[in-house]
Amino acid sequence: MTVGITTPHNMIALNLLTLLFLFDVLVCGSELVPPGWREPLDCVRASEMCNQNSQCSSRYRIMRQCLSGGDKERSAMLASKECQGALEVLQDSPLYDCRCKRGMKKELQCLQNYWSIHMGLTEGEEFYETSPYEPFHFSEEFQLASIISDSSLQKSSPCSEAGKPCNPCLDAAKACNLNDTCKRLRSSYTTICSKATPPQPSLANQEPCSRKRCQKALRQFFERVSWELSYPLLFCSCRDQACAERRRRTIIPDCSHQERHKPSCLELQQLCRSDALCRSRLADYHTNCQMTPHTITSCPHDNYYGCLMSYVGLIGSDVTPNYSDSSPSNITISLWCTCRATGNQERVCEAFHRDFTHNTCLKNAIQAFGYGSEGATHHSTELSSTFLPLHSRQSSLNPPLSPRQRH
Repeated sequence: MTVGITTPHNMIALNLLTLLFLFDVLVCGSELVPPGWREPLDCVRASEMCNQNSQCSSRYRIMRQCLSGGDKERSAMLASKECQGALEVLQDSPLYDCRCKRGMKKELQCLQNYWSIHMGLTEGEEFYETSPYEPFHFSEEFQLASIISDSSLQKSSPCSEAGKPCNPCLDAAKACNLNDTCKRLRSSYTTICSKATPPQPSLANQEPCSRKRCQKALRQFFERVSWELSYPLLFCSCRDQACAERRRRTIIPDCSHQERHKPSCLELQQLCRSDALCRSRLADYHTNCQMTPHTITSCPHDNYYGCLMSYVGLIGSDVTPNYSDSSPSNITISLWCTCRATGNQERVCEAFHRDFTHNTCLKNAIQAFGYGSEGATHHSTELSSTFLPLHSRQSSLNPPLSPRQRH
């Protein structure tokens, strides 16, 4: 009999199986998911499932009516017994836990379905809203993190050798021009955003360009061009003002970012939340770039990639952010808005604006991408608790509690 006899060949096979098992455990364990997490149903499919059930379908129609109209009408409707009853039923439907994939075929429809319930849950209550998008996993982040932290990049960086010309932003533009898709879409948004609008005497505050067309072209560029080519244009490292100015002008800010009239930041937030896509991108930014204590990087789960991707998702929206100046050493991001004359809402307004101007997670993520591990070791520190809004600052990493869960 050969039972119990271990040959060298068997030992090698056993060791290989053991290594494969350990590797599988490590890979599975690296996913940034809580225990028992399952991939959520997308909201397009969830809506279809709801419409196949008479009770769910009727309550879904009622909920849509509850959310129609202006802010005042909507608040009054949501407080009614009929709307609250519809919301209770829908929280037990597939629509409550559904999410959307970034860049999916029916992304806008999916997002509209998501907010058809969650806007009713958070209306007037939450300063931060939960992202409707599926969460990032470490497996996605590692793809970028390996590039950020790889010391070999530092050696080949154009800024690593003293005395040699250094303009990574110019190099990023050259790399884009070598790719047909990147060159075509970059040329397209540059042309649209730089084209002056014919003057119309009847319009006193006429914008100098077609801002909506410009923003749409920008969204198409960042959605269709790979991050390997688009991110270096936005997040390139700079050592002089000329380079930093080139970086600031990447998105043609005179058209896409700035307006003749500088609105209140709260007006800008309200305008964004009236659009399903902009509202979703803003919620995603707050989820992935919210300054988080007790993490090394100030980012949720130390995930730079999630923050950068969420930031890019805002470009081309009503809350398009950009570099506030051409400083190569002090990176400051801001929105084109002000908190002056906001009265008793000034503290809330400042809190919203500081999520861009004083966001250490975002700043560290940009520095880590542009400067590699050298930039990542010089983390900024900022106390976010000083500027907490008057509303309860619920973590956007957790979904808002439903009325059933609150009691």
